[in-house]
Amino acid sequence: MSIRAVITGLGHAVPDKVMTNDDLAKIVDTNDEWIRQRTGIHERRVCTDDEATSDLAIAAGREALERSGTKPEDLCLIVVGTVTGDYPFPSTSCLVQEALGAKNAGAFDVGAACAGFIYSVDVAAAMIESGRYEKALVIGVDTLTKFVDWTDRSTCVLFGDGAGAVMLEGHHGTDRGLIKTVLLSDGAGAEHISLKKGGSRHPLSDPQSSDESSNIYMNGQEVYRFAVGAMGDACTRALEEAEMRASEIDLFVPHQANIRIINSAAEKLGLPDEKVFINVDKYGNTSGGSIPLALYEAYEEGRLKEGMVVMTVGFGAGLVWGANILRF
Repeated sequence: MSIRAVITGLGHAVPDKVMTNDDLAKIVDTNDEWIRQRTGIHERRVCTDDEATSDLAIAAGREALERSGTKPEDLCLIVVGTVTGDYPFPSTSCLVQEALGAKNAGAFDVGAACAGFIYSVDVAAAMIESGRYEKALVIGVDTLTKFVDWTDRSTCVLFGDGAGAVMLEGHHGTDRGLIKTVLLSDGAGAEHISLKKGGSRHPLSDPQSSDESSNIYMNGQEVYRFAVGAMGDACTRALEEAEMRASEIDLFVPHQANIRIINSAAEKLGLPDEKVFINVDKYGNTSGGSIPLALYEAYEEGRLKEGMVVMTVGFGAGLVWGANILRF
């Protein structure tokens, strides 16, 4: 009998500090109306100087463990989807492993930007379905506000910090769990979203890299065009491969980047508003943390219940995109 990777617990973590659109208007040439109309964002959470990615990941992971009734020592695997790790190395997942006391777990990071959770869930689920591992903690987390240029209104208004986590366990004899995933990429679009300084191409210690920026660069028009197509593309492919119709989706939980992109994807799929979960207004784009944070809130609000069919979809720097269909 086949093994299914079932979500048995959810967790989340966001910084206490709230930055509203009006707060941003005090430091950059923008205003609340301009931001809301173009993005749907009202406010976002921002880490303080002494808060790092691992802090959010640890808190979210701990809550997911507790809610699933899993002891840290019973964990087999920790997968963290992030592109804003505490350090180039060691991995953020290893910092999480130590803090949680998961002494028997392997740990690694997945760097797929805003699609990090999509990729991480599929990797962990595949390892569970193979029978090699039984319990995996998957965390999506990013702290992109650490890397924004607060004088660039085209990017600084978009991002926030946050984390979400799911506990995956192998179950027999159930229709719950991951149904289908599609993972896609197009490196030809790598130039459109990037943070070039700090890697091996432009090391921080290299004087010749001084002209490179330490902040996020984004070609807004190209990314928007890509995102609108990628969201629909990934969802359509996932549905086709699962031999399902969009009408069978009970809840659509997309990457929370921009309300116009979300609405465009929902419209293409023919999904009514009541099937679409949105919290971009409260958190902005939290990258890898976006989808699991939305799943957590949907569950807390009673909109996500056991047995429901959920579709998640994400896109980001790489360029990468993908979608999961699962029965919660």
